[in-house]
Amino acid sequence: MALVSLQNISINFTGTPLLKGVNLQIEPGERVCLVGRNGEGKSTLLSIINGDTPPDSGEMAVSQGVRIAMLPQSVPNELGGTVYDVACSALGTLGEHLAAYQRAARALEQAQGEHDALVAQLEKAQQIIENDDAWGVHRTVETVLSHLNIQAADQFDTLSGGVKRRVLLARALACEPDLLVLDEPTNHLDIASITWLEDFLKRQNRSLLFVTHDRTFLRALATRIVEIDRGAITSWDCDYDTYVDRKEAALEAEESQNAKFDKKLAEEEKWIRSGIKARRTRNMGRVRQLQELRKQRGQRRERTGQADMVIQESERTGKMVAEVKGLGFAYDGKPIVDDFDALIMRGDKIGLVGPNGVGKTTLLKLLLKTLEPLQGNVRHGVNLEISYFDQHREHLDEDKSARENVAEGSDFVDINGNRRHVLGYLKDFLFTPDRAQLPVSVLSGGERNRLLLAKLFTRPSNVLVMDEPTNDLDMETLDLLEEILLDYSGTVLLVSHDRAFLNNVVTSTIAFEGNGVVREYVGGYDDWLRQRPQEEKTKAKPAQKKTAPGTKTTASKKLSYKDKFRLQQYREELKRLPERIEQLEADIAARHERLADPELYQQGGDVFNSLRYELEELERSLEETFSRWEYLEQALENAPEDL
Repeated sequence: MALVSLQNISINFTGTPLLKGVNLQIEPGERVCLVGRNGEGKSTLLSIINGDTPPDSGEMAVSQGVRIAMLPQSVPNELGGTVYDVACSALGTLGEHLAAYQRAARALEQAQGEHDALVAQLEKAQQIIENDDAWGVHRTVETVLSHLNIQAADQFDTLSGGVKRRVLLARALACEPDLLVLDEPTNHLDIASITWLEDFLKRQNRSLLFVTHDRTFLRALATRIVEIDRGAITSWDCDYDTYVDRKEAALEAEESQNAKFDKKLAEEEKWIRSGIKARRTRNMGRVRQLQELRKQRGQRRERTGQADMVIQESERTGKMVAEVKGLGFAYDGKPIVDDFDALIMRGDKIGLVGPNGVGKTTLLKLLLKTLEPLQGNVRHGVNLEISYFDQHREHLDEDKSARENVAEGSDFVDINGNRRHVLGYLKDFLFTPDRAQLPVSVLSGGERNRLLLAKLFTRPSNVLVMDEPTNDLDMETLDLLEEILLDYSGTVLLVSHDRAFLNNVVTSTIAFEGNGVVREYVGGYDDWLRQRPQEEKTKAKPAQKKTAPGTKTTASKKLSYKDKFRLQQYREELKRLPERIEQLEADIAARHERLADPELYQQGGDVFNSLRYELEELERSLEETFSRWEYLEQALENAPEDL
């Protein structure tokens, strides 16, 4: 029996039905991905299923006893308290007991003078939740918060919007619902959190309905694709790649059918407008048929055209774009980048990957020389024209319209030497004239991203710096952005947590590996994983095999200056690895010693979980370091002897 059944659901906000006569069933165990362009109504449909938005017509039936939990796109205003309080808030009375236990445990750690009273509170709260068989829920909450890198004791209202959404994701997961509804769950998550979430959701024996534009996440999870297109729903019982092929064929068939229909309508219109002789012998059945054809044509909803983005390119840079030597930077004594060397050449497309908050944006600013390093230096090449896509969209004026943000008071923009009206230019980025006049503050996340791209591409560049440009973009726009970046002859520096996007665009990857260690690898995200074989089994399947820089092949190829430079970097890195391994082994031994101390278990679950997480991270880093040693030795062993 279906968990949720929608029958003839319709809803209309603006005059054109957003959803019209929609039917949908979600069965137990299904993982359904809802796809469609920005603005087609995906979030609205999720809100209807969660009971937050009533439809204009139609019925929704939920099987008796079925629990639904949802991660929304926007953060509710009424939430408050600690992160743990919010994560448990959907559990009702049980959540209150869990929160009471957490507060008592935290207070016990902070106020030894009130030890006896607090121990009594702790024992009472623990007894309640154990009697309610809720200890497993408590452990689930703590596990989710840990993997999403959220501190349980932090105050919710002090967090950024992105971290708040991670807390809401933890809240939805902690409910252990029968149907989990997730609206863009990977937004604001780094790659490590996304891959953990994939594995977590695969292991759960529950139904899933989710919206995502992360194609790798979609491929890993979806057992069925449901598409919203022009108010209607189509179910595709196949994987994502098969869906893409079948959808393209369906659109071609639709286009051919519409062309035949329009040809017939044109012929009938010509007949009805013919001369007096034809009107005297007019067949009234044929007239009625024409009226029906006109009605059908009037009801047809045309598919919105694709975005038509073009990057303006300025004169070429020199062969060398930037040379980085011994770069070092730290915040409050915590190393962000330590002794980093790199050589960025014209035409390189470089991806930056690493956990949230590790310093990817900081490194971009160091490379752009808008931030001074503490050690080392960055030397720029000649004739650089840099365009910067900002992660926080600070280059958009919230109070001005989309039109004003792009044209800056003018009615025209210059694109590749051609003068274009700003409304026509914005139409290429899927802004109707009405949407182009709206202030930025009311635009959706996807519209803001497209607007920033529109503004960015009005200026010629030969170096394009993009900090998380893929958030909120639908898949068609992502595909187009990939194409224009691949065709771009300039240099690209790109921060993204979209693994498919990185694989398709970048030629090398700069990875943040902790404690200020930053390394550059040849290839995209999968190539980086392949050079870390201990993660290969759990995180991703490797793409087409590539050899290390300098590796001998049957067709010997002369090494470029950049390859020689990288081989020298490898030699220097190899010299530093024994010291790093020794330090990691000492840190691991220290964590094991602390975990063996019986007094540790009287300090509360947070301390234990923190130590266990640190140990897992240290052991992972040690495995990575040994694998890196093996890779470097192989690369240097296969290098030409004269190097």
